[in-house]
Amino acid sequence: MVGLSLGEKNFIKGGIAQDMRTDGRKRLAYRPIHVETGVIPQLCLLISAHGDEKASGSARVTIGATIVIASVKAELGKPHPSHPDKGKISIFIDCSSIAEPTFEGRGSEELASELSSALLLCLLGGQNGAGAGIDLSFLSIIEGKFCWDLYIDGLVLSSDGNMLDALGAAVKAALSNTAIPKVQVSAEASSDDQPEVDVSDEEFLQFDTTGVPVIITLTKVGRPYIVDATLEEESQMSSAVSISVNRHGRMCGLTKRGGAGLCPSTIMDMISVAKHVSEQLMNDLDSAIAAAEACDEDS
Repeated sequence: MVGLSLGEKNFIKGGIAQDMRTDGRKRLAYRPIHVETGVIPQLCLLISAHGDEKASGSARVTIGATIVIASVKAELGKPHPSHPDKGKISIFIDCSSIAEPTFEGRGSEELASELSSALLLCLLGGQNGAGAGIDLSFLSIIEGKFCWDLYIDGLVLSSDGNMLDALGAAVKAALSNTAIPKVQVSAEASSDDQPEVDVSDEEFLQFDTTGVPVIITLTKVGRPYIVDATLEEESQMSSAVSISVNRHGRMCGLTKRGGAGLCPSTIMDMISVAKHVSEQLMNDLDSAIAAAEACDEDS
């Protein structure tokens, strides 16, 4: 909880109203984004809810003082009957009380659940993956028989606001770092039999992230709204809308938090602004991921 005096609250709101925030940014400007990939060779116990096997990909994203980690683990699974030609993705978020003392007790669990649900909506269009921003057909092995299940674990190490956008960026970066093993299907089994598959431990396919969206959270403080809100700015918000937008400017998902209602025209304007802002954010994130991957290759 951020404790601010009345003067500090008025200073934050007044600056936003004049398009000059306390850290010098304009209303629609993000803080610099720093990315590191391949940060977790093994899924550590601190982050993983899915065992301690080798991670398929991972990344750390820093936006201001907000630091998050995402890790991806691939397992063989069976497709959902309603989507026999697609794989499945599960998302689990944890807020570490070890690294951030404010993440303690039931409030931390509720926040983690809220972030997990919001990521599912923004990246997958919901629990079943309908309208997914992530191409789940890439994870199909044999239609109706085998697919890849991706377990995405996110960990919030430190928060200075805008956790959802940071987690979305970390998931995209971790997926870009994810290698899916090649699978050889036995040609001997008949169509009625359960086919046998051989998972390679030497050949891998890189996960295609070209369609993975970025998340833009627009936080309403007074009449205007801002992107990449700090913790102090979030403490003064009336509501926030998070919109995921892919490289082609298509909206992939939307979620809202905060009690204040928004009229349809305001939401439509927010969507338009998010599409505009997403282009720069996508370019900045792609550049940061490319720099991180180049650093990995050099090390």
